[in-house]
Amino acid sequence: MAVIDKPAGVTSHDVVNLLRRHFAERRIGHAGTLDPDATGVLVVAVGNATRLMRFLSGCDKSYVGEIVLGSSTSTLDAAGAITATFDMSGVTLAQARAIAGEQLTGDIMQVPPMVSALRVDGRRLHELAREGIEIERQARPVTVSRFEIEATDDPLVLRASVDCSSGTYIRTLADDLGRLLGGGAHLRNLRRTRVGRFTLDSAQPPHAATLLPVAAAVEHLAPVTVDAATADLVAHGRVLPAWSGDGPWAVFADGGDLLAVYEPFGSGEAKPVVVLVGA
Repeated sequence: MAVIDKPAGVTSHDVVNLLRRHFAERRIGHAGTLDPDATGVLVVAVGNATRLMRFLSGCDKSYVGEIVLGSSTSTLDAAGAITATFDMSGVTLAQARAIAGEQLTGDIMQVPPMVSALRVDGRRLHELAREGIEIERQARPVTVSRFEIEATDDPLVLRASVDCSSGTYIRTLADDLGRLLGGGAHLRNLRRTRVGRFTLDSAQPPHAATLLPVAAAVEHLAPVTVDAATADLVAHGRVLPAWSGDGPWAVFADGGDLLAVYEPFGSGEAKPVVVLVGA
């Protein structure tokens, strides 16, 4: 796997195509799409590590960006056309912080934007949006554990820092903040700073990307080391007695190789969901 610092102006799929050539490997996937204008941490799985993507896709994420008060756009960010303008010169930093903290932090319901990669009836919403089609979207539960607002040199531009669950749309937070402040707003200069334990400190540009060990994809899971006899059972996909904790468990051989990932099963047992070493 690799941790990429995605540049602006390319899609996440473009990055995957670049890495396929860079690593000479067709099996590459990413955990969490970034919009073309957004930058920052894009975690990709390469080769056999693609089987572990499910354990990366659900990780919490962190972002920084700017919220522009006074105008709404068709895409909820700076890439879209302005659809409405508002006089929000009277909005204070204290008011914005209060709304962000009291109404847009914690376990909230969020309506996905039409320009998202979410699938509805087999079609991605952004594909429908490009055709001028807008459909009703159901609000979904997300968790925003931190939504901090800071002032900038422009009173109508706020700097936002967000920690949130997977599936949270920062552009929707910006749009909701503007609406709750009595006007409208949109997002610009979005940068993802963290996916799970992976941060910008370890991210590399696509052309200079290097591979991390496969086990890096599950370093946030509870590790378990097994002896040779148990490793043989793991290789055969056997159900085993559960280890301590709630799981999932990353199961390693005594020599350090990642063998499989197990999840709780039944009463006091664990079953393999990914086996990397066959019998």
